[in-house]
Amino acid sequence: MPLNIIIGTQWGDEGKGTITDMMADKADIVARYSGGDNAGHTVTVGDEIFKLHLIPSGIINSNTICIIGNGVVLNPTIFIREIEELEKRGIDISPNRLKISKSAHIITPAHIALDTASEMARGDKAIGTTKRGIGPAYMDKTQRVGIRAEAFADPENLADLIKEHVTEKNQILKSIYGAEPLDETAVAIQYVDYAKRLAPYLVDGVVMLDDALRADKNVLAEGAQGTFLDLDHGTYPYVTSSWPTSGGVLIGLGVGPKYVDRVIGVTKAFTSRVGSGPFPCELDGDMALRLRGTGSKPWDEFGTTTGRPRRVGWLDLVMLKHAIRINGFTDLVISKLDILSGLDEIKVCVAYEINGERTENYPTTLTDLEKCSPVYETLPGWQEDIMEARVPSDLPENARAYVAYISEKIGLPIPYASVGPARRQTVAF
Repeated sequence: MPLNIIIGTQWGDEGKGTITDMMADKADIVARYSGGDNAGHTVTVGDEIFKLHLIPSGIINSNTICIIGNGVVLNPTIFIREIEELEKRGIDISPNRLKISKSAHIITPAHIALDTASEMARGDKAIGTTKRGIGPAYMDKTQRVGIRAEAFADPENLADLIKEHVTEKNQILKSIYGAEPLDETAVAIQYVDYAKRLAPYLVDGVVMLDDALRADKNVLAEGAQGTFLDLDHGTYPYVTSSWPTSGGVLIGLGVGPKYVDRVIGVTKAFTSRVGSGPFPCELDGDMALRLRGTGSKPWDEFGTTTGRPRRVGWLDLVMLKHAIRINGFTDLVISKLDILSGLDEIKVCVAYEINGERTENYPTTLTDLEKCSPVYETLPGWQEDIMEARVPSDLPENARAYVAYISEKIGLPIPYASVGPARRQTVAF
């Protein structure tokens, strides 16, 4: 059986969790391959809402095994908290269902302290990180001084590693940022407790996934963030510290490309982003409030992890086509189509103007992107509530036309569109 991949086409927050949960019903394994608890996936099942940051969205499906891949940076505090919260709600989170690759790296309080201090020091030039220690953990990984999850198997050695690690980071916190140092012993004791709890979850992730694929198991790869937060291909430096694109899957799970079947892009029916950086289609005023919502509903445009209001704008096909180039999508899923209900007209960005010249290619430099003005085409909207639609004929003609327009413009099939936050609120085309 194949490896299927789910990728966000924008700056994250596209609704990947809902699509992962839906597709996990046919998956034997759901594997998280990048990022850390800076991600936030919301899954709605009936009247229940699950907000996940590290544990893959497929965990809600009782027949699915989930694994944290080697490309993830793991905060054990958040991970254990999620385990406990899901257990309270009757979800089986035993080591039989949830695995951690021994090669995943560990986030510590020192990473979080450095992330916070660094953002504060940048002032008005702050990147807009979630201050969860993600960047510093990946920096340690690339500098070959990180601590991997394999250390959970030897608590005594982990205590020594943590003490040495915190001592080193304290020097940076004090000398460069003037911040308060951390208690090395207290952190070490805390992580020894974590090791005792998490050691049973450890596996050789590469062998596990290779065995599964060779045995014709269906593996679904779930990432965090989106294409334009990719360290190489995003709006650098306003990006994350890993590779949430399709290439990152192979590295982040340790699998070969021969197993890949589908690469599924997920895009909102409009565009949003959290954090700093250029956003050519950004809206403000009443229309921004209309797309964002007020925050009174769990699916309004406020960060699952940070709670920050998301910046919003019309759908950007220049971005979307660039995401297709980078990821090699086989098909596209549209989320939040229902949010556009009630609009008289809907705009779609089909090109940019830079210094009076039109381009349909996404600029690779921040300087050029900041100069871009969107060129829009306008489509007729629809007034009907579509949240109960389940088949295309349930949708208003203009809603079907909007989906068909996107499909024709990008040259990809659109098999699904979500019309609400719940698992069942999906239209199959």
